[in-house]
Amino acid sequence: MPESITLYSAKVCPFAHRVELALEEAQAPYTKFYIDLQNKPEWYAELVNPAAKVPALAYGGPAVPPDLPSSESFKLTESLVLIEFVADLFPDAHLLPADPVLRAKTRFFIDTVSTKLVSAWFPFVNGVASAEPFLNGVEQVVALLPETGFAVGVYSLADIAVTPFLARMFTALKNDLGLYPVGEGKKVYDILCGPRFARLQKYWQDVNSRSNFEATFDEAHIVEKYTTRFTRSVGGQV
Repeated sequence: MPESITLYSAKVCPFAHRVELALEEAQAPYTKFYIDLQNKPEWYAELVNPAAKVPALAYGGPAVPPDLPSSESFKLTESLVLIEFVADLFPDAHLLPADPVLRAKTRFFIDTVSTKLVSAWFPFVNGVASAEPFLNGVEQVVALLPETGFAVGVYSLADIAVTPFLARMFTALKNDLGLYPVGEGKKVYDILCGPRFARLQKYWQDVNSRSNFEATFDEAHIVEKYTTRFTRSVGGQV
């Protein structure tokens, strides 16, 4: 039985969402504490994560309130490190496949998500790059998917790594929430929902219908936060 786990998270953060998905999939006992990223408590950087970012885990130590973290617990950070940590703590959840080839494919898929998709999404949604590099990044991820099912055939960390970004991409685009020109989000959303990305649509249905996603994604909260973050004035500028 693993020691106590406290996850410091934020609903808006896709990186933190990865860790929530992993913990829920593993049916892990844990305590979740949301950090207000616009008004972070002073103790958080001092006692949990010096970078003052989420996600972070406090592992072990005595049972204490999340806002009074113990010096005896191990403090761990970085979403991809943390989801592998969860996989190691709960091997029966099979978040990393036992087969070495599938494990390698899982890690390659995650790397592609980071270097091709995530790296292109942020410039696009923040209005500093066109849609095409982002769409090309989506295509490179989709090209790794099998004809049906999950990223490496079985549900794994590969799916956990990409799902939070797909959720926020679809939410932002269909609501035209971004610093791109007005209407551009809905145009790109229509492309993602068209024949060019038919495989993505089926994959998205598969991952967002899982119980761990339903337990951890608050679409209304994302819309609220993105509406505030991406408020435009005339001409599509902040």
